[in-house]
Amino acid sequence: MACRGMFFALTDEQEAALLATRDDAEVRAFVEEVEMGDWDGEPLDCETDKAWDAIHRCLSDGTLGSGRRLSPLDMAVLGGGHHHDGDDYIVAHLRAGEVAEVAAALEAVDENWMRQRYDRIDPTDYQGLLSDEDFGYTWGWFKQVRDFYRQAAAANRAVIFTVDQ
Repeated sequence: MACRGMFFALTDEQEAALLATRDDAEVRAFVEEVEMGDWDGEPLDCETDKAWDAIHRCLSDGTLGSGRRLSPLDMAVLGGGHHHDGDDYIVAHLRAGEVAEVAAALEAVDENWMRQRYDRIDPTDYQGLLSDEDFGYTWGWFKQVRDFYRQAAAANRAVIFTVDQ
């Protein structure tokens, strides 16, 4: 399951628990608890398989750079605060207000715009094979991410994105 990305919309209680973590081990334990769904309330989550990589590149500057906060689109996958210091795991966190900004920005992304951005990805810096099939895979997962953000924003939830490297 390496490199499969996952989004989770956090309740206020979950976000407080994340912010209270003190080290990588506590962050991983927190994410495991969220993944298991041991919280009250309606769970909101969204899998991206490995498409998160191309989605982030399309929404940002074409690289896997993170945390720059250049725009709401740049923050959708790898932006926001990071809660894991090791290189083998990413936990990117957006607060509810940032989630609303990202959700609004994602509404303007259409397939043509996304394809133009996808076609600008440097193939030597991308682990996948850039192709019509890969773009279709990326676009399909992106639509689910956009729906997820719409729901998370409507519920006034913070969001984390997790992926192991």
